[in-house]
Parts: sequence; C-alpha cells; structure tokens
Amino acid sequence: MQITIEIPDTLAHQLQINSEDLERKMLELCVIEAYRTARISSGKARELLGFETQLELDTFFKERSVDLNYDLSDLQQDLETLETLHQEENLAQT
Repeated sequence: MQITIEIPDTLAHQLQINSEDLERKMLELCVIEAYRTARISSGKARELLGFETQLELDTFFKERSVDLNYDLSDLQQDLETLETLHQEENLAQT
C-alpha cells in the first residue's frame, strides 16, 4: 500500500529529514504503533523493519522506549525451553 501524506514545508524543514528518511521514519512509527497495540508480532516487526535478529529489534525498541510484549506465558515457555536445554546438556555429558 502506498500512502501520500502532505507535510508543511516548515515542519519538514524543522525535522531536517529528506523524503527517503521520512519514508523510513513513517514506516518505523507505523510498526511501533502496530507492535504496541499488539496488532503485529515481534517477528513481523523485525521483518517489516528489515532486521536480521531479534536482538536488533529489541535494541531498536529500547532506543525508542518501546516496551516488549513479553508476558507470563512467554516467561513460562522460555523457562521450559531452558529446562529442556539443561536436560539435553546433562544427557550429552553422560
């Protein structure tokens, strides 16, 4: 989808952003808002922004004071994964 937005020249001048940078900034703002409102996942946000790793996305969000959508079920899943990895490591050592 392509959207055209008219921005007053005075605002564009104050922002000191060229049209290519403005396009990227608008994409970033849309992705941030969609993520904050749980309309997209972190994986989709990473894809849209062109980041290769979750760490890149986490850093991007942190720099912009975006809270990560990480709840109790995510923690439980991570703890289960950690336990599985520990068990596999213990089996490999025996």
